Amino acid sequence: MIDALYNGISGLNIYQKALDSESNNIANVNTVSYKADQVTFADMMYQKGFGKGANIVSIGKDFKQGSMKITGNAYDMAIAGDGYFTVTDVNKNIFYTRAGNFRMGTDGTLQTPDGLKVQGLGMQAPSIVGTNPNTSVFGDTHTNFLATQNINSATQMQTINAKATDFQSTATTSGTSGNNYKTASSKISDIEALTNEYKLQLGLYSNTPIAGSSSVPQTSVATFDTSMLNGTSDNVSIFVDNTQYLQSFDTDKKTTLNKLSDQISKIKGFTSSVDTTTGELTITSLIPGKFITIGTAKVNDSNMNTKTTVTPVSGNGLASLTSVKDALKKAIEGAGAEFLEITSSINLADQQTLTLQDIQLKLDALNLTTVPFGDISVDNGAIYMKQGNSKFIVGKVVTATFNDSISLDPQGGNRYRETKLSGKPIFAGSINNIQNKTLELSNSELSEGLVNLMVYQRSFEANSKSVTTSDELLKTAIQLKK
Repeated sequence: MIDALYNGISGLNIYQKALDSESNNIANVNTVSYKADQVTFADMMYQKGFGKGANIVSIGKDFKQGSMKITGNAYDMAIAGDGYFTVTDVNKNIFYTRAGNFRMGTDGTLQTPDGLKVQGLGMQAPSIVGTNPNTSVFGDTHTNFLATQNINSATQMQTINAKATDFQSTATTSGTSGNNYKTASSKISDIEALTNEYKLQLGLYSNTPIAGSSSVPQTSVATFDTSMLNGTSDNVSIFVDNTQYLQSFDTDKKTTLNKLSDQISKIKGFTSSVDTTTGELTITSLIPGKFITIGTAKVNDSNMNTKTTVTPVSGNGLASLTSVKDALKKAIEGAGAEFLEITSSINLADQQTLTLQDIQLKLDALNLTTVPFGDISVDNGAIYMKQGNSKFIVGKVVTATFNDSISLDPQGGNRYRETKLSGKPIFAGSINNIQNKTLELSNSELSEGLVNLMVYQRSFEANSKSVTTSDELLKTAIQLKK
């Protein structure tokens, strides 16, 4: 009878704890990414075949995936699959969480609502190519957007952004007639043509991020017999890219050839010069790798000799992109403006070793622009900040997992710490996906929790009944002795 009393007491103890645990699950039914507690019961020791009550073996977490909710908040992230975000407090203590309801802190870093800093891959120092050595960030004067492109490889993620100052207002006519003469409008047209080629090369490099080979612009020469230019009825002409350019005799032989050369220099993406002594007209493409069709050259109706002196070469990869970029930079500078290209990048090698750091989001703190804020977007953990048409990669959230997640130590605040049983954190990026503008909800189910509460309540009542029954039997036994 005394054993029955103690058995009932053990039942009262465990079901009181079970009620506490289940009420905690119900209280956290709306807590972001909360993982429900699971109570595991076991019988206690036996003596001569008689059990000695029950005990709680463990109260562990159920780490099954919670439902996903699209929030529309650009800073919200949810892990689809196994893994945890890594966060640190002011003392650099490391915690792990499934809750991705993040925000930007006052210092510009990505943080949890209670101020812990999210860890990941930070942006490396930007790479700069520009006209002005004293200008290394995009500012108010860079009004002309040129291009933006993501470049991703197995070892790094990059964004390349290019802008220029107002070349429309600074472009002026320059050069001498017959020798690379350029009007203001033709300079602007050249920049437009080179910008389109630059965007094309950025796209090709993005698809195949290799070192590659350089592109070479074409140069062709047409030799005119100037002895045939004697009067106003004479003319010179040449076909360039299937269009005929004709110049009637004007003043003298020299002026006539110079004006033909000027016509070609005005063509978008071309420049021309002429040696009036030899009659050699040199036509050069400003776009590296572009093939020029040089057709028949004539003085009146007589065909002249034409030849390609530099064959165009279409390169590939980074080298080809650099060739076009240099040509674009030169054209912008020729228009009296400044070119600036900024490459931001993160090193993916550090994620395998979980060598992580705070993620800075303010663009001025990252030496990218003079204006700190932009619109955030997340692509499977890669964080981009967009400002106008420019888009910069600024960091990447990296997830970790454990050999035994059940052995993680819950700390409250949706946080866990590693233990000896859980093992060390392991890179988890290959086994999950980070969804943006989404939160993982609690996996605590209200209906299941209410049923468990009723079961535990009835079990508590039944054990209390066994205690009172044992007590009554003891009283009866004592009365028999009297």
